[in-house]
Amino acid sequence: MSDRNADRAGRVPWGEVVVSAIATVSWALIGMAGVAALGLHLLEADTAGELGPMTAAVVALGAGGSVTPSGDVSVMGLEGAEATTAIEITPLGVSLVGALLLAWFFLRSLRGTGVVVRPRELLARAGSVLVLFVAAMGGLSWAGNAVVTLDGGSLGIEERLPGGGDLGDVEIPGLGDLGDLGGGLLPDRLGDLADADARVGFTVDAVPTVLGGLTWCLGVLLIALLASRRAPLPPGLDVLHRVVRPAVSAVVTVLLVAVLAGLAAAVYAAVGDPHPRRIAGAALLGAPNGVWLGVPLGLLVPWDGRATGALADLLPDPLDELLRVDAGESVTLGRLAELDGRVWLLGLAAALTMLYAGVLTAVRTPFVRGPAAAAAGGASGADVRGGSAFGFIGHCALRLGLATAVALPLLVWATEVSVDASLAVFGIDAFDAGVELRGRAATAALLGALWGAGAGAAGALLACATGAAG
Repeated sequence: MSDRNADRAGRVPWGEVVVSAIATVSWALIGMAGVAALGLHLLEADTAGELGPMTAAVVALGAGGSVTPSGDVSVMGLEGAEATTAIEITPLGVSLVGALLLAWFFLRSLRGTGVVVRPRELLARAGSVLVLFVAAMGGLSWAGNAVVTLDGGSLGIEERLPGGGDLGDVEIPGLGDLGDLGGGLLPDRLGDLADADARVGFTVDAVPTVLGGLTWCLGVLLIALLASRRAPLPPGLDVLHRVVRPAVSAVVTVLLVAVLAGLAAAVYAAVGDPHPRRIAGAALLGAPNGVWLGVPLGLLVPWDGRATGALADLLPDPLDELLRVDAGESVTLGRLAELDGRVWLLGLAAALTMLYAGVLTAVRTPFVRGPAAAAAGGASGADVRGGSAFGFIGHCALRLGLATAVALPLLVWATEVSVDASLAVFGIDAFDAGVELRGRAATAALLGALWGAGAGAAGALLACATGAAG
């Protein structure tokens, strides 16, 4: 036994643990901040406010944090105008970059421990990363505070005012003609309000951000350990490597490939578009949002939502049209296909994605051929840990079914959207816009189990037929 291994057997190398944790958290935050800043700059968000605080707020949202916006409008002495906003969305482009960097550096530090890692050292390494990441989230809650100025004229407020902005003919019972109030000054000031600048401030909530960051970091580390095919595990947990890792790594792989396909589609859309920078910025911040929303939708998971005002234009066709026409019914693949038949291609792509996951699961699952089957060169006598080929297919179906039963509800939860913006004058809504889209997690779990089991069985059958199993 080398001196280094002997030293490891006796105690935790705290110096190396702390240094690797600092590097892990630092690179993750640098990557998240870089993607957030570049995306905001390409979207020209820095023209409305300081880029630094906005970047901190987006990073906090990407790591499971919470941001509370608020604002007010005052035009030429007119009081009583208040702008309110509410944001509940995760920029998964920022989250994904941070998760990949955090997982890669963490797993790299584990590979230096040997074939196995002692539980105490694993806890020390994971705990150090968690503590530093939580501390960083606390710093973001201090840095992510600023004010953004919005152009009221671009929000369509004038069109939403009574009389379309011409208030001279609007009457209120008991008060009479608005044009006569205040010597005719009130209509003029309300008209000025339509072109006013709304100052919307935002604050990163400290406690929810710290708790959200802790949960996010813990989830990333857990998924990294379960999905990695080479990272060492504590003694006695080899079963996780044989049973859990093939299915989990397959699901993670197909989700990453789907994001790459989404980014390629964004590049194609940007070519020839009059605003390619905006498409690039939106793709950096939200490509995984769109892709991972499309996966459960293509697998027949129903969604509930609504879309009003200018914010509805942010949704892709025909989703925006469906939510504007009828928000009382669920959003399903079939209803979207009624508006655009090409939507069925989303279902086909989702099904092929699941089949790909099934094949990967079968290829990565240990598959031991019996001596007789190996001599005969056939797959009919093959076994997995003493079972038949049918047993191998059943194992793959069960494991992938369980993995997708967990993954699909997580995708539904991660891609939920709730954004509202309103402007009220004397209690009258002058402008109101909002987007809300939430999937049904329980249905997603059930459909995930069914799709995973079917894809696992089909993938194992294909792998056995081609000799690629195991």
